Amino acid sequence: MENRFNGAAVSPDGYKAMLGLEKYLSSCGIEVKLLHLIKLRASQLNGCAYCIDMHWKDLRAVGENEQRLYGLDAWEESPYYSARERAALAWTEAVTLVRDGHVSDEVYRQVQPHFSEKELADLTIAIATINAWNRLAISSRTVPGTYKSVAH
Repeated sequence: MENRFNGAAVSPDGYKAMLGLEKYLSSCGIEVKLLHLIKLRASQLNGCAYCIDMHWKDLRAVGENEQRLYGLDAWEESPYYSARERAALAWTEAVTLVRDGHVSDEVYRQVQPHFSEKELADLTIAIATINAWNRLAISSRTVPGTYKSVAH
């Protein structure tokens, strides 16, 4: 696969705006591991190889264990995710796959006890942001495998 275009180089202001969202998310109060977990799950759903590679590496860098990474695609049947993580993953799937029936009241009721209104808004911003990154990476055919995680 060959990169179609380098968006950061040809649209630096657009990428700067996207990085502004990331900067906000890094200080919004949601746990770093949880943010990377939902970013990895959305990237799996979207089939974004570059972002899957990135967030898998970022999760390992913050101490996530391999079992939880390998089991993420089947998180609903795996016992090693907390109730808060399960709620966030369900919300991530509903928001990412919004065309499949919008975000249901059932999923909202599932996530509501685990997140304040601000946290839920920030979680939704994080999901929207990774979905945008996925679309940028997929359409530009950003080549996976070269990302190096920065220690957090």
